[in-house]
Amino acid sequence: MTNDSSSPPPSASSHQAPARGGRPRSERAHQAILTAARELLIEKGFAAMRLEHVAARAGVGKATIYRRWASKEALAQDLLAHLAAPHIAVADSGDTREELLAAVTNPMRAVTETDFGPVIRALLSQIASDPSIGDPFRATVVEARRAEIAKVIERGIARGDLRADADAGVATELLVGPVYFRLMFGGVLDLDFAKRVVDSAMRGFTA
Repeated sequence: MTNDSSSPPPSASSHQAPARGGRPRSERAHQAILTAARELLIEKGFAAMRLEHVAARAGVGKATIYRRWASKEALAQDLLAHLAAPHIAVADSGDTREELLAAVTNPMRAVTETDFGPVIRALLSQIASDPSIGDPFRATVVEARRAEIAKVIERGIARGDLRADADAGVATELLVGPVYFRLMFGGVLDLDFAKRVVDSAMRGFTA
């Protein structure tokens, strides 16, 4: 009787261990897969990337990848969204020009100073031609950026800095479009360039 009551129930310990260990392992596997996909995209390009190669480099089974992503297109899109996310938000600084400048420098720094740059270069043709990548990219990363710049325009209008009819959609293209044009076709991406883009936009939108 004493031995039975002092021993912890086997069922309790067997249930607790996976709960503590499963989630961190899953997160580590997720990050390892994204890292492997990023490296292979940069090294070999999208056409040559295979999910079995990603699995081997990440140190996971192929089934682990398929539980999360149905295809390499879905994995590539998730990687793009993951890398872009830290560079989308524009803080409310109280200064409209400063916020417009951030709307330019955020994507500019993402493509020049982070892993987002080489990955987006590796996927540009797929984004343009393959709806399985292009449509989700536009629905997530592009729409998130449009929504963030729309807030900047709304704040600028409320402050009286921008015209009441300032078009947030056009503003996004005026501010971010030049960054991607230079990414694709060449040209310096620096702070002076960003300031000139903002000056041009301000001339069109200033109240």
